[in-house]
Amino acid sequence: MSEKNGKSGDEIRDTVRDYYADIAVNTPESGCGCGTSESSCCAPTYDSNEQSQIMGYSDKDISIVPEGANMGLGCGNPQAVASLKEGETVLDLGSGGGFDVFLAARQVGDNGLVIGVDMTPEMITKSRKNAEIGGYKNVEFRLGEIEHIPTSDSSVDIIMSNCVINLSPDKQQVYRETFRVLKPGGRLAIADVVATEEVSQEIRQDMLKWSACASGAMEIDLLRELLEKEGFEDVKIEIDESSKQLVKEWAQGDALADIFVSSYITAVKPK
Repeated sequence: MSEKNGKSGDEIRDTVRDYYADIAVNTPESGCGCGTSESSCCAPTYDSNEQSQIMGYSDKDISIVPEGANMGLGCGNPQAVASLKEGETVLDLGSGGGFDVFLAARQVGDNGLVIGVDMTPEMITKSRKNAEIGGYKNVEFRLGEIEHIPTSDSSVDIIMSNCVINLSPDKQQVYRETFRVLKPGGRLAIADVVATEEVSQEIRQDMLKWSACASGAMEIDLLRELLEKEGFEDVKIEIDESSKQLVKEWAQGDALADIFVSSYITAVKPK
C-alpha cells in the first residue's frame, strides 16, 4: 500500500537514502543522530543516549554496544516486545549503526544469528565496523531495500524494526516480504510511527517530514487491515503514550504531534 505524494517510489527512496547517508557520515560517535540535516527521527533537545532511555532502553543496553552504534534514530524499543530466545534467527529492517542488532545478538547467543538490512551503504559500512570493534561473530549486515529483503523464504524466526517501515513508499510490499521470509509461526516485533487520523496531502508531499518519520506514517486502521490482508494473525498495534513528547520534538510542532505517535506492532505468521 503506497502513500501517494506526487513522487515515485524510487524518488522517495533516493531522498531517504541520501538523508540517512548524511546522518551516517556526519554524526559524531556520541550524540543525536541528526547529522547535518534539518530534522530526523530524533529529538533535537536530547542526545542519542537520553533519547534511548526515554524509549525504554536501559543504561546497560546503551553501554554494552560499540560507541556510535546507538545513533538515536528510533521511536521505541522493539526488544521490549520481541521476547527473543536462545538460538533464534532475527532480522532487523533498517539496522542503521547496528544498535538493535547488537542487543539482539546477546540474547540469541552464539547459536543464534542476527541479520541487519539497510539500504544505505554508509550505514552498512558503519555497522560492519561497529561489529568488528565489538567482536560480534553472530551478526551479518546486508545492503538491500526492505521492499526486497535479501533473505530466503521462511528463514527467520522474528523480524524487528525501529522507526523504519514508515519511511517506505510501499508498506504493502514491505509486509508482503516480511511474511515471505518469516518461518511459519514467526513473528513481527516493530516499533514505528503511525497516524491517528487521515494525513493531509500537504503533509504527505513534505519530503523533509517524510524523511523525519512523519509524512509516510500509515493510519492505524489501514495498517491493521494491511497486515491481516497479507496473512498475519494476532495483529496488535499498541500506542506508546510516552512517545508523544519525543514526537512533538522532531515532528516540528504540536499540530503534528497530535497526528503522529509511536506504536508497537506485533503479529504472527500462521503455522
